[in-house]
Amino acid sequence: MTGVTGTQLSRGRWAFAFALVTSLFFTWGFAYGLLDVLNSHFQTVFGISKLQSTLLQLAYFGAYFVFAPVAGIFMNRYGYKKGIHLGLSLYSLGAIFFWPSAKFAKYGGFVGSTFVIGCGLSCLEVAANSYISVLGTQKYAAARLNFSQGFQGVATFAGPMIASRWFFQGKNATTLDTVQWVYLAVAGLGVVLNILFYFCDLPDITEDALAREMHAAGIKADEEPFWKQYHCIFGWVAQTTYVGAQVGVAALAVNYLTEQGLGISKSTASQLFSYCQITFAVGRFVGVGLLNFFDPALLLSIYGIACATFALGVSFGPGRSGVGCLFALFFFESICYPVIFTLGTKNLGRHTKRGSGLIVMGVGGGAWWPPMQGAIADHNTAHSYVIPFVGYVIMTIYGVGMVVSQASQGGFRLRTIDEIEEKAAEIAPEGSVESEKISSELDKKPDEEFVETVA
Repeated sequence: MTGVTGTQLSRGRWAFAFALVTSLFFTWGFAYGLLDVLNSHFQTVFGISKLQSTLLQLAYFGAYFVFAPVAGIFMNRYGYKKGIHLGLSLYSLGAIFFWPSAKFAKYGGFVGSTFVIGCGLSCLEVAANSYISVLGTQKYAAARLNFSQGFQGVATFAGPMIASRWFFQGKNATTLDTVQWVYLAVAGLGVVLNILFYFCDLPDITEDALAREMHAAGIKADEEPFWKQYHCIFGWVAQTTYVGAQVGVAALAVNYLTEQGLGISKSTASQLFSYCQITFAVGRFVGVGLLNFFDPALLLSIYGIACATFALGVSFGPGRSGVGCLFALFFFESICYPVIFTLGTKNLGRHTKRGSGLIVMGVGGGAWWPPMQGAIADHNTAHSYVIPFVGYVIMTIYGVGMVVSQASQGGFRLRTIDEIEEKAAEIAPEGSVESEKISSELDKKPDEEFVETVA
C-alpha cells in the first residue's frame, strides 16, 4: 500500500475528512456522558452499592483493554475506513441491546450491552485518534486532536443534561422506561453515521507513507522493533493511569455532590455534573489555543500537577471548596488524553496503527480504577478521590520524562515544533533543491495556518 500523508491532501479533502472523523468524537462522548449518570441511577433502581454499580465502568473500559489491540491489527490490514465501519456496527448493536435489558430490568444485561458498546467505541478511538493525529503536520497534532475531542466534551455534558431531565424526574427516578428510548436513539445515530461513512471518500493515510516522510527527514526510529518504542510503551502506562483517574472522578461525582452537606439532590447533582463536563469541554478548546504555541509535553506536566493538586482538594476540602476543586479538576483534565496520545504515537512510522491500538488500550484503566475508588467510596466518597490523585501523579511523571527526553536530544522546548520539518531542514544542504523546497513550504505556512491549527 502506498497511500498519502495528511500534509499531501488538498484543503477541500482535508477539511471534509477532518469534519467527518470529528463527528465520531461526539458519538462516544454522548455514550460516555450517559454512562456516569446511569451509574448513580442504577444504584436506586436495582438497589446496588456504589462498588457494584462500577461494573458498568468495568465492562465499558474493560472492552477497550480487550478490543483496542484487535482494532489496531484489523486497521493495519484493512485500513481506517473499514475499522470505522466495524466500530459503528458494534456501537449500534450494543445500544440496541439496552432495550431488552431495560424491558426485563436485568442489570447483567446492561453490563453486557455496555461491553459491546465499549468494543465498538474502542475501535472508533483507534481509528479516529490516530487519523486526526496524522492528518497534517506533527507540530499541530496535539492541537488538532484537542479540537476534535472538544466535541466529545460537548456531547459528554449533553448526556447528564438529558439524564437530569428524564432519568431523575417523577416516576422515571425509579424506572428504566426512558433509558430504553434514549439508547434506541443512540443506535439510530450509529446507523446514520455508518451510512455516511460508506458513501464518503476518506483519504487513505498509510503507515508506508508516514514512514517515507520520516525517513526522508532522517528520522528512522521505526526501524527499531515496536517494544523499543519507549515513548509509546510508557505512554500506554500514562494513559492507563490517567483514564482510570478521570473515570473514577466522573463515576462518583453525582454521589460526591449529594454528600457534601449542601442540600444538593440527585437531580441537581446531575445538572452540576453536566456543568463540570461543560468546564471540561471549555478546557479542551482553551487547550487548542495553548497547544498551538506551547510544547505538548511541557503543558501536560503543568496540567498534571494541577490535576493532582485539585484531586487532593476534592478529597479533603470541605463543602463548597471541595465542589470548587472538582470543577477545577475537570478543567485541567481536558487536554491530558489527546496530548498523551499524540506524544505516545509520534514518529512511529510503520508502527503507527499498532501504537495507536496500544495507547487506546490504556483506556482500559477505566475498568479497574473505579472499583478501587468505589470500595473506599462505600465508606467515604470524598476520601476516595485519593485514588485518582495517584493516577495523576503517574501521568505527570510521564510528561516530565518526555520534557527531559526532548531536552537531552535537542534542548529544552517552550514552543511546539514539527520535528520532521526541522530534521529535514537540518539535512538539506543550503541552496540545494531540497532546501529550496523546504523554504517554499515554510513560505506557504501563513496561508495554510487555519488548516493546520484548526483554531
